[in-house]
Amino acid sequence: MQIIRHKSFKKKYSKLDEFLKAKVNLAIETFFKDPFNLSLKNHALKGSLYGKRAISVTGDIRIIFEEYNNYVLVIMLDVGTHSQVY
Repeated sequence: MQIIRHKSFKKKYSKLDEFLKAKVNLAIETFFKDPFNLSLKNHALKGSLYGKRAISVTGDIRIIFEEYNNYVLVIMLDVGTHSQVY
């Protein structure tokens, strides 16, 4: 699996505090090993985000991403609280 962090993801990530950055990094490591690990709550999105997916980092922090070719390529698009990313 190749994971690419989009420019918008990097910008939002840089604004997180160190605790949340560590949580995001752990979630991405877990995702890399097993994208469907139950702790990530990987799910498809609807509405204006149709075609994209999300994983949970903490109770309120989400990562929005697109996957291609059955998780051969993943582009991380956004990270933030539930209200920020949806």
